Amino acid sequence: MSLLPFQRASEIPTEGAALTRWLVEGLWSEQAVGILGGEPKCCKSFLALDLAVSVASGTACLRRYPVRQAGRVLLFPAEDSLAVVRRRLEGICAAAGMGLASLPVDVITAPVLRLDSEADRQRLTNTVASLRPVLLILDPMIRLHRLDENDASQIAGLLSYLRELQRRFQVAVLLVHHARKDSHGSRPGQALRGSSELHGWGDSNLYMRRRGSQLTLTTEHRAAPSQDNIPLQLTESGSALALTVVTGLPAGAAPAGSTHPAPAAATPLERVRQVLAELQGPASAERIRELCGMRTASVGESLAALARQGLVVRDARGYRLSGSAAA
Repeated sequence: MSLLPFQRASEIPTEGAALTRWLVEGLWSEQAVGILGGEPKCCKSFLALDLAVSVASGTACLRRYPVRQAGRVLLFPAEDSLAVVRRRLEGICAAAGMGLASLPVDVITAPVLRLDSEADRQRLTNTVASLRPVLLILDPMIRLHRLDENDASQIAGLLSYLRELQRRFQVAVLLVHHARKDSHGSRPGQALRGSSELHGWGDSNLYMRRRGSQLTLTTEHRAAPSQDNIPLQLTESGSALALTVVTGLPAGAAPAGSTHPAPAAATPLERVRQVLAELQGPASAERIRELCGMRTASVGESLAALARQGLVVRDARGYRLSGSAAA
C-alpha cells in the first residue's frame, strides 16, 4: 500500500520559520506575488512606479516604507505612453532626491504583451531570465490577456504562470488590476473585478481607494499584519508629481482641498504598535519615529505607555513587542 509522506506536527523542524521577510517593509513581502488594485483614477500606477523607484534605489517607498532588498526592476506599462512613464518616474525620483539615470529600472517597450499567448509568455520568461529583476510590475492586467476575467478556470492559468515565474526566478510580481466601480461597500479584496482567484492568489495585496480627492491605501498580507486606510495625496513640486503619506492629521480631518473626511487617524499608541508588529526584530526609538512619522516625544510617550501595559519590551538592540502582544 502506497502512502503519502507525513510527519508528526511536533517533530517538524522550525529552522527557517522566521518572521515575514520584506521587499518593502509593510507594503510588499519578499518574492511575493500579488495585486495592486483600485478603481480607475486612484493613482495605482503612481504607487506602482513609486515601488519601482524605491526597490531600484533602496530608498523608502513613499518616503516612509524602507526597502529591505534593493535590486533591478522590470516594468511593463501597457496603458501609458513611454514618455509619460519616464516623466512620472523622474517626478518620483525628484521627490526622493535622486536622479533616474542611475537606477536599474528597465521598461518593456513592446506595444503588446499577451500572457494568454504561449509565445509572449516565453518572451517574458526569457526577459526575466536575462535581466533577473527582484521586482516585475505588470500594469494593468486587463491589457495582458483576452480571457474572461470572471471565469476562474481561465484566470487560474494566467496566475499559475506568474506564480511559476516567481518561484523559478525568485522575483516578486506585482499585477495592477482594476476594482469594480462604486465598490466602496465591499472589502477591498472582494471589490476586485473578475474571479475571486485574483484575491486569493496574492501574498501581498495593496488597495487604493478614492472618496472625492481623498486617497487611501490598505495593505493585506498572507503572513503579516495588515493596515487599513493609510491617507495618501498626490503632491506637486514644479512639474514633478509623487504620492506622499499624509501625516499628523487629527481624527476625521482631511488634506487640503478634500471634500470628504479622511478615515479616523490611528492613535500614537496604535501607530507605534502597528510599526513594531511589522518589524522583523527590535528597533531603536529613532527608527520607530521614522517609520511612524511622529514627533520624538510622542514616540517616547507611546513606548513608555505600551511598556507599562506589558505590550513592549526593551533590550540592548531596541524595542519590540512582547510575546503576548505579538500573539
